Amino acid sequence: MEADDVTIREQNFHSQVREYIICFLLFAVLYIVSYFIITRYRRKTDDHEDEDAVVNRISLYLCTFTLAVSGGAVFLLPFSIISNEILLSFPKNYYIQWLNGSLIHGLWNLVSLFSNLCLFVLMPFAYFFLESEGFAGSKKGIKARVLETFVMLFLLALLILGIVWVASALIDNDAASMESLYDLWEFYLPYLYSCISLMGGLLLLMCTPVGLSRMFTVMGQLLVKPTILEDLDEQIYCIHLQEEALQRRLNGSSTCAYTRRGSTHQLTKELDSIRNMRNKLERRKLASGWEKNLLYPMVMLILLAGTTISVLLVALNILYLLVDETAMPKGSTDRGDIGNTSLSTFGVVQAVLEIILMFYLMASSVVGFYSLRLFEGLTPRKDDTTMTTIIGCCVSILVLSSALPVMSRTLGITRFDLLGDFGRFNWLGNFYIVLSYNMLFAVVTTLCLVRKFTSAVREELLKALGLDKLQLSHSPTDPESGKISANGHQKTL
Repeated sequence: MEADDVTIREQNFHSQVREYIICFLLFAVLYIVSYFIITRYRRKTDDHEDEDAVVNRISLYLCTFTLAVSGGAVFLLPFSIISNEILLSFPKNYYIQWLNGSLIHGLWNLVSLFSNLCLFVLMPFAYFFLESEGFAGSKKGIKARVLETFVMLFLLALLILGIVWVASALIDNDAASMESLYDLWEFYLPYLYSCISLMGGLLLLMCTPVGLSRMFTVMGQLLVKPTILEDLDEQIYCIHLQEEALQRRLNGSSTCAYTRRGSTHQLTKELDSIRNMRNKLERRKLASGWEKNLLYPMVMLILLAGTTISVLLVALNILYLLVDETAMPKGSTDRGDIGNTSLSTFGVVQAVLEIILMFYLMASSVVGFYSLRLFEGLTPRKDDTTMTTIIGCCVSILVLSSALPVMSRTLGITRFDLLGDFGRFNWLGNFYIVLSYNMLFAVVTTLCLVRKFTSAVREELLKALGLDKLQLSHSPTDPESGKISANGHQKTL
């Protein structure tokens, strides 16, 4: 009997060590990828080893850790779904036994823990550490900046706990709720993260429909459009003439001693715009026939099909919510439920489709986030992004990625139950919030698509009625235009 106990303990020990190694390897890959992404956009600084360089390096490591956690949150639900299907397809295979319920639950708990750590500790620390200079009268240095950062974090924690305490007391005024107000670990933190998850879900609800309609424009800029009834040689020739004229004007203004700086700057911007348009037209001219006439329509059809399927799945989920209580998003605490039953009606094919839709929704949410005027200032630029902007981007992506599994389950994109702390959010049990969330997503997404595909008809109607002149546009750089007028402005195709 004792030998059997020793064997069981050894098996549990080896299983835990294997899970730790797998989690470490997965996170190491995400960390390396995140580091290369951030260093690609981070503003290059001098190589002097001074105090600010050390602070920037520490903030860089913290941002890299946060972005890696965001990547883990994005891959969390797809990894769980594909693991479940693999275990169902090969239940007795020795080489995939490491894909078990304990590993999947452990990944969900680690992502939830690290998300809280990054959101409430690491990112505020990185921001305050960058902005700190040390208290007045104290000796300057890293220690003084660390001390000021910890004081600011303590005051921020008191402020947040006070807000949560007041909100909880106003919402629930019964005796049990009043007693729970003094429980920090079991009440404050789950309630606070539940509020953050609801805010992340609302942010996704605001960004994803905009991103779904914006994806057509983005892919249209990246791909080469078909040349129908266009003479690219003539357009390139006209652009060459305009470029030479602007270059002569710029050379003449630079030699004039009385030229205003504003006019020179304006000419430089117009010249850069003309050169960018010339490069795009030359790329369209050199593109192969299959790239112009086959790839672009296929990508547009794929985007339209993905968006349509997403809206249809949400509409079906609304019907399920109205007739079946089991359609409500819920959490699972059973560690042995992985690999027992398939949650997809069509097996692996539907699982792959669900995973593709999740990645599509995440990419659309990121595109929609940076397309909103409120967050345009956070758009990263290659080799010219400050650390403060990178911190804001990492926090935003972390909130979006952490809410992605919750949104996918709430909208009915997948039937895979939320595991770990992700299934403990209070608002997931509210029928009216979940139903309103689904209805708003379906309605807003449909309106954005209708507005996107009817914009050309609306512009033609405005031109026919003579109202197009009311829309004044003085910008010579329109990413969706394809022709250049004689005065340097682009004409819409």
